[in-house]
Amino acid sequence: MSGKITEGIDLFNTTNRDAKERLAQLFCVAGNTRQKVTELVAGDIGATVKLKETKTGHTLNIKGVDFEFAPVKYPNSKFRTAIKPASEGDEEKMGEILSRMHEEDPTILVEYSKELKQVIVHGQGEFHLTTMKWRMENIDKLAVEFINPKIPYRETITKQARADYRHKKQSGGAGQFGEVHMVIEPYYEGMPAPTVYKFGGQEYKMNVRDTKEIDLSWGGKLIFCNCIVGGVIDARFLPAIEKGLMEKMEEGPLTGSYARDIRICVYDGKMHPVDSNEISFRLAGRNAFRLAFKDAGPKILEPIYDIEVRVPSDRMGDVMSDLQGRRAMIEGMNSEKGFEIIKAKVPLKEMNKYSTSLSSITGGRAFYTMSFSKYEKVPPEIQEQLLAAYEAEQKEE
Repeated sequence: MSGKITEGIDLFNTTNRDAKERLAQLFCVAGNTRQKVTELVAGDIGATVKLKETKTGHTLNIKGVDFEFAPVKYPNSKFRTAIKPASEGDEEKMGEILSRMHEEDPTILVEYSKELKQVIVHGQGEFHLTTMKWRMENIDKLAVEFINPKIPYRETITKQARADYRHKKQSGGAGQFGEVHMVIEPYYEGMPAPTVYKFGGQEYKMNVRDTKEIDLSWGGKLIFCNCIVGGVIDARFLPAIEKGLMEKMEEGPLTGSYARDIRICVYDGKMHPVDSNEISFRLAGRNAFRLAFKDAGPKILEPIYDIEVRVPSDRMGDVMSDLQGRRAMIEGMNSEKGFEIIKAKVPLKEMNKYSTSLSSITGGRAFYTMSFSKYEKVPPEIQEQLLAAYEAEQKEE
């Protein structure tokens, strides 16, 4: 950016604690062609090889200068796909290659999703990630496959429900016994404390002794109310019941997705002086919750994204039609610098390969940005499809 560099010069990496780098060779590069040069002056674009500590975005200086360029702000990714090695057992090798590729090209983002049980790669477009795949297969000699990424759905409930479950197991010696009665209902901020519920013409009064508010790492809350009276369940078993509830919240009863925004009141139960233990109450709590959840008007929620598309006016109608076919809710339109701007909310499920479709519709003249907005209930017909798909998957397993 200023001055001159020559072969054999020593430079210092300001970004990485003054790591010393020697530029043994200098090149000018055009495609596959490398032309060796002895020096580069300010304004030249050149290349060198075998730097030890220097990564993309670092600044190199001569000794005594500590100037550092601000990091480059990269555009948000516009294309995502799941990736897996063609051969089982190559997951670690694939992870190392993807990590190196991210260092070289920070616009390739790698996400190891515990929730989806997939490795998701994000890039600037389909061609960007196809090029990455070609490099992995031809340079790193690792065959990989792209598959459709799963959608991070959520599960919740829409009405109150009650259930009880008795876990009983006897197999010689000490057995297992735990019984839990609970009421569950949808949770919203500022809702009043529970007092009384009615189910089947019968009233269930709640005497709240303790309330625990759990912020879930995947969004939303679980409110756990201890309404036990008369010591029917010993206080030492309540953490085990909570653990059972959390296990089922992490693997929702409908599709195995995370559940959220639920209030649970444990109000009754039974225990045995010898056979009751933590595992008994963990399983009783977990199964009582599963039964109640299915009676509580369960709903699947899907992630909705804010999308802003900038498109030439002669392609506006085609882009609008395509968005409406993707269940988009158009929120506004305006013009800026020769582009028409469309703002909409679109389900993530419908955005698969959108960058490729938009490029095809507009001849590569449109571009868009997207960011997470909120979760909303899926339409009934889509919920039925998801339930059927999950059921089929469970049978296969």
